[in-house]
Parts: sequence; C-alpha cells; structure tokens
Amino acid sequence: MIFSSIMNVKKIKNIKIEIVSAGEGTSRRVLISSDEAPNFAMRKFIIEPGGGIPAHTNTVEHEQYVLSGSATIGIGDEVYEVEKDDVVYIPAGVPHWYEVRSEESFEFLCMVPNGDDKIELVKKS
Repeated sequence: MIFSSIMNVKKIKNIKIEIVSAGEGTSRRVLISSDEAPNFAMRKFIIEPGGGIPAHTNTVEHEQYVLSGSATIGIGDEVYEVEKDDVVYIPAGVPHWYEVRSEESFEFLCMVPNGDDKIELVKKS
C-alpha cells in the first residue's frame, strides 16, 4: 500500500501537543500516526520534573529511544534507571511505569505497531 497523500516531512512545531491525562506533568506529540504509516506510529513524550506515568499495560509492544533527561522506569518486576541515548523495549501486556526525579524533563520517542491498543491502569507492585 502506498500512502501518496501523506506528508513525508513535518515540522515538530506544527504538531499539536496533547496532555496525557493518566500521567502527571506528561504530554506527547503524535509524530507519525497510524493513519500516516502502514506499520508503526511514532510519538514523542515529555515528562516534566516530578512527573510520571502510573503503572499500566498496553496490548501492543513499545520501542523507545531516550532523547534527554533521566527517569526511573518499571517494566514488569524490574526497575531501571534510564537516561539519554538508552533504548527501551516493553513487551505487549507487561505492566510499566515512569517517574522523573531529576530537575530535567525526560523526553523519549515511542514507536508502537499500528492496531488496537487497549490501555489498562494497574497497581504498582
């Protein structure tokens, strides 16, 4: 399938910022949506200092690249300290969460396969 009517290059300043309601101090931009590419969507998340995203699951996997800052993230039963240039993989169905304790915003790209994604909040263990 060819997406000939889709814009191949965009300026990030022209992409709407969305507040992530489940998170605290968290916003995102949908850089490439499922309507624009056949296989994956790409989003940029920004979590402000002191912010985070509570434990939740998704029915799709996540591939992430940290652009700046640092955060503590939980994936399943493991807890990681991640920073700029780290790469994160979160399997589908695995609980995960984010906390920013530094004085710098945590920014990352998140790629997910296109398709139905059911998100459920879970209690952090």
